[in-house]
Amino acid sequence: MFDWLQHFADWLIYSVFGIGAETHLGVALNFFIYDTNKILILLFVIVFIMGIVNTYFPIERLKDYLNRKKLYGLEYFFSSIFGAITPFCSCSSVPLFIGFVQGGIPLGVTFSFLITSPLVNEVAVAMFIGMFGLKATLIYVVSGILLGTIGGWLLGKFNLEPLLSDWVKQILDNNMQQAEFQEEKRTFYQRLPEITNSAWDIVKGVLLYVIIGIAIGAAMHGYVPENFFNDYLGGGEWWTVPLAVIIAVPMYANAAGIVPVIEVFVAKGVPLGTAIAFMMATVGLSIPEATLLKKVMSLKLIAIFFGVVTLCIMLSGFVFNILL
Repeated sequence: MFDWLQHFADWLIYSVFGIGAETHLGVALNFFIYDTNKILILLFVIVFIMGIVNTYFPIERLKDYLNRKKLYGLEYFFSSIFGAITPFCSCSSVPLFIGFVQGGIPLGVTFSFLITSPLVNEVAVAMFIGMFGLKATLIYVVSGILLGTIGGWLLGKFNLEPLLSDWVKQILDNNMQQAEFQEEKRTFYQRLPEITNSAWDIVKGVLLYVIIGIAIGAAMHGYVPENFFNDYLGGGEWWTVPLAVIIAVPMYANAAGIVPVIEVFVAKGVPLGTAIAFMMATVGLSIPEATLLKKVMSLKLIAIFFGVVTLCIMLSGFVFNILL
């Protein structure tokens, strides 16, 4: 979908600025240009679509249904499935998270999407089959979906809504005040300017966080050497799984981008479960993601979210090492 944007980043960095594609600076700047523009485009489109949904779809009825019906956790499972079929990295998933919160979806269900979306996608699945076989791929996909389901369910039990940022609370208050607007008999074109302005206001509100987050990710993407981790994770001891998760947090990459690195890890003796725990932490617990989430969550909520996901990823790594 964004091939044209990648071509633009390649042309700008490698041709216009003349920075070599093999240099750390070239890789980092290319990553920054591509991901920043991609995320801003996604953010505006998704928030714009959610604005249309908020205008025409009775979100309050959906909220009431989810709160009233005993779905026995299926709402978290369905949200994780939706996360698995959306090809977004962790930072790209944040705009969807904002849209879900804006739309009034329960926070725990939204967390299920946010956890699973960067961990599992169709490109990574295809690469996994070719590199590690069907059994490992099935365990990877199922564990990613279960991780989102269980993590979202746990977070949903904590009543974390008061820990959302004041900016998000203001958005939710504005949505409540617009209930009368939703009942007005106006055409789509009459409502379009207000929907567009609202989406643009949200983009401006998170712009600085997007730039800072992607800059951190670009620097790590371009300058952290892959071979740095092999000497520390190849022993197979129990503590290598927690260590893999801890050292992966400063990294940033999407699942498709990190799978080839995982193949190198495994080829050099790193157990597959340890390598996958590293991959999941890289795409699901990155510092750039935390920077972006600071706009929509308090520091306490970010700490709780990362803590729950960290425990789930470690458990998944141990299970992988036992089964594979």
